[in-house]
Amino acid sequence: MTVMKQAEQLLAEMTPAEKIEFLQLIARDLSGAIPGIVSTPDVCGGEPRIAGTRIPVWVLVQFQKLGSTEADLLQMYPTLRSEDLANAWAYYRTHKDEIEQQIVENETA
Repeated sequence: MTVMKQAEQLLAEMTPAEKIEFLQLIARDLSGAIPGIVSTPDVCGGEPRIAGTRIPVWVLVQFQKLGSTEADLLQMYPTLRSEDLANAWAYYRTHKDEIEQQIVENETA
């Protein structure tokens, strides 16, 4: 089954509210503008991070790669919300090379 056929099936199962949320996710993904992700030169070395925190996106991605679930991450970082993780994953999808490079640089430091 193609990805498009899978998407069509999922859309048929979604509520109108879920379709709106999905459309917003697609729009953010295409525009590259991810709300809740900021980069500030003097905070975390300017690396993209969750707004209002010192939690870089690369840290969350690396934890996920090592097997941490979203529930694990929310427990480890009680100030995070599910929306913050969704924003981090969206940022990673649109800036994969940048985040992968930050993982390499920080793991070898």
